[in-house]
Amino acid sequence: MTTALKFGGNMYTALRSSKLLYRSSSSHLLSAKFLTQIPFTRKMSVDARSIASQLNSSGLLRTQGLIGGKWRDAYDGKTIKVYNPATGESIADVACMGGRETNDAISSAFDAFKSWSKITAAERSKYLRKWYDLLMAHQEKLAQLITLEQGKPLKESMGEISYGAGFIEFASEEAKRIYGDIIPAPVSDRRLFVLKQPIGVVGAITPWNFPLAMITRKVGPALACGCTVVIKPSELTPLTALAAAELSIQAGIPAGVVNVVMGNASDIGDALLASQQVRKITFTGSTAVGKKLMAGSAETVKKVSLELGGNAPCIVFDDADLDVAVKGTLAAKFRNSGQTCVCANRILVQEGIYDKFANALLDAVQSMKVGDGFSEGVVQGPLINEAAVKKVDSLIHDATTKGAKVILGGKRHSLGSTFYEPTIISDVNNEMRISREEAFGPVAPLLRFKTEEDAIKIANDTNAGLGSYVFTNSIPRSWRVAEALEYGLVGVNEGVISTEVAPFGGVKQSGLGREGSKYGMDEYLEIKYVCMGNMNKD
Repeated sequence: MTTALKFGGNMYTALRSSKLLYRSSSSHLLSAKFLTQIPFTRKMSVDARSIASQLNSSGLLRTQGLIGGKWRDAYDGKTIKVYNPATGESIADVACMGGRETNDAISSAFDAFKSWSKITAAERSKYLRKWYDLLMAHQEKLAQLITLEQGKPLKESMGEISYGAGFIEFASEEAKRIYGDIIPAPVSDRRLFVLKQPIGVVGAITPWNFPLAMITRKVGPALACGCTVVIKPSELTPLTALAAAELSIQAGIPAGVVNVVMGNASDIGDALLASQQVRKITFTGSTAVGKKLMAGSAETVKKVSLELGGNAPCIVFDDADLDVAVKGTLAAKFRNSGQTCVCANRILVQEGIYDKFANALLDAVQSMKVGDGFSEGVVQGPLINEAAVKKVDSLIHDATTKGAKVILGGKRHSLGSTFYEPTIISDVNNEMRISREEAFGPVAPLLRFKTEEDAIKIANDTNAGLGSYVFTNSIPRSWRVAEALEYGLVGVNEGVISTEVAPFGGVKQSGLGREGSKYGMDEYLEIKYVCMGNMNKD
């Protein structure tokens, strides 16, 4: 195992000398203290040392909020720490904002909306294209930030930048294709037409598992439609959001169009919900929080789009290609250490192929390298924090006390910190907590089924309905099962199905609305009907 980086005094010195730490107070500088509870010695690797030089003079490591085009501290001077989950070490102190700062960000967005919504779609398209170009030009630096604050392997972080930037590119193209309609009138002296107009100021609340992509998937179409935004990134991973915002400024996007506030989640959320100027809330996160935002939006009747929790079934039929099924399951289950809303949460395997599949999956998972995301060959990084580890432990304990068997892993990794062993559990049933709750960790529970009808019944026996996966070589079966699954997304013989050109979203308690594709644009538009009378007279 390659030892993980130590991100301490040397990095602090390099960043401070290169003026990459943008703060008005010395109390906000990087902490050089290394947390002693991590039970093994780390040496600063070559990769870690190179981060400072790669970020040098980029201006991408921002620690203040962005309000009306200006970088600002919290008004009371408070800060919160951002930690590297691989080491437990503090990376930076960022502004801890609340209601006052959010209200000012809303006012800035509201003022900017008046002009941003009036410029041509072609102009907005050019701004977004420039932003996309800058994101891709800084792909490596942004990926390093993601790995630092979120923990995923650098290769995955590079992929997220490409994926996330793709939403900005797609939105820049779709900006010029927001069409209205002409309706044949029922009487001869009338003309009827439909306009699509931007909804207004958007409050975008995003999670920590995809620090860039979950922002661009919302902000890209919002800006393309003529809306302005107030972004509230997760307090666990704000640095990537702030870097993306810095690049939006460099792209020339006018002040106030993009605003970022982070810190006290409840105060920021309350301000967004209470404001009459915010006309839409878009949120990715837990179902529990989504329900609260939906209820809170009722007071001012805001438009809401919610991408909430999942409980994705991965169904492997007897007639599946074993290699394809194993490869797809690995991607669907273990990407981002199992910390995605579309991760395979239950792996349903038909009894005729169950043993072969379990053995093949075991062989594949055993070869997965766990470690710091900057280390060579690592495919699984840490979980985001200690709470995530405890949740996974709790679900595994519940399953094993009810008859499930751990055939691989099942405990915290020997690396310590929040690293967790890739885990496979057999003899799971649909009544165990691990089948009812979103694990958000590297745990693959195997459930046995007999018939196609059984598989569909088990798969649909949940309040969630986001992602799902099917592995079969039968084309008729793939159609039948895809149509029968109560999910917004179905991958057939494929474990990675998200793309900016297709609609992403769930049914049941997994959310409302869609993101990505042409369908995602409509979430940020209002439809206006215009009736013109007396058209037969001058």
